[in-house]
Amino acid sequence: MINRIVGNKIRSRLDAQKIVLLFGARQVGKTTLLKKLASEYTDYLWYDADEPEVQSLFDNPSSVRLKNYFSNKKLVIIDEAQQLPNIGKTLKRISDNIENVQIIATGSSAFELRNRTNEPLTGRKWEFFLYPLSFQEMVQHTSLMEEVQQIPHRLVFGYYPEVVTHIGEEKERLKLITESYLYKDILMWQNIQKPDKLVNLLKALAHQIGSEVNFSELGRFLHIDNETVEKYITLLEQSFVLFRLPSYSTNHRKELKKGRKIYFYDVGVRNALIGNFAPIELRNDVGALWENYMVAEMFKKNSYEGGFGNFYFWRTADQQEIDLIVEQDGVLNAYEIKWKEKVNVRINKTFTSIYPNYTFNFIHSGNIDEFLL
Repeated sequence: MINRIVGNKIRSRLDAQKIVLLFGARQVGKTTLLKKLASEYTDYLWYDADEPEVQSLFDNPSSVRLKNYFSNKKLVIIDEAQQLPNIGKTLKRISDNIENVQIIATGSSAFELRNRTNEPLTGRKWEFFLYPLSFQEMVQHTSLMEEVQQIPHRLVFGYYPEVVTHIGEEKERLKLITESYLYKDILMWQNIQKPDKLVNLLKALAHQIGSEVNFSELGRFLHIDNETVEKYITLLEQSFVLFRLPSYSTNHRKELKKGRKIYFYDVGVRNALIGNFAPIELRNDVGALWENYMVAEMFKKNSYEGGFGNFYFWRTADQQEIDLIVEQDGVLNAYEIKWKEKVNVRINKTFTSIYPNYTFNFIHSGNIDEFLL
């Protein structure tokens, strides 16, 4: 079994004083991780909130009823808890009335579960996020040399656990994930009447990784309004399919102030959406894939280390740019990301004149471990 970084972080918070919420897309390994944690307890309860009978069980339960459910249990896990309409109030009732029971709830939608628990569980919860497997986790599982050798393969098929552990079946597994799981919850929660528009939007975004995204252009191309584009992208973010990077600006006259790039948490999903599993040597999008891969991996690492860095890109109206800016502790850490090592890369002079408090690094396929371990 591949050990997950967030597993030990969750263990350190299991003191029955606060509820643990674990967020992440479907199929990233939330259930597997929690089954491993649960195996360390002699007595626990597991509820799968996707099941109708579990939803009925938690339909506005009283404190007395909840005590009867959880009597003498040390650990209670509610998987896909966003499916329970009153989950925030239910978890608060448990926290207020039942002692010495540790509650862990998972959700594949930050939009649903977070919104329903934020107010009721103020001061009563720890939040954790689980993503597809990371470079760091795979290095710990195998070795640095082996994982570096696997990078061309990862750029095509990504890091979903089911894909990584089923060698030779990567295409089939990714097809299953993108068709059966990827936006299942979004379609259910929002009662989207035209799911083809959502799928077409995802495909359009998949072709634009590493480029600045214009919502108006997307709307015209897909024949939907800007507000719908914004809504769909927000839902896809909240479901951990993709994330956006805003442009960094302090109102200097040449800087872009409202730009945004969009990246996928997993490049294998991106490739599945556009139906391209060609090897790296035969592709014309290696630069964009590599940039998406590195930004996503650095985002995961930042999240697992506490999430203290803020991620941006930087660009001016005359097309001067820096691929990635990570703002942390008052310092702007600038990164240029290129697949090939032997290219001439320098920090932009306009950027350094505006922001003297910076660091600069060039990330390429030969020094990945310096930034991800």
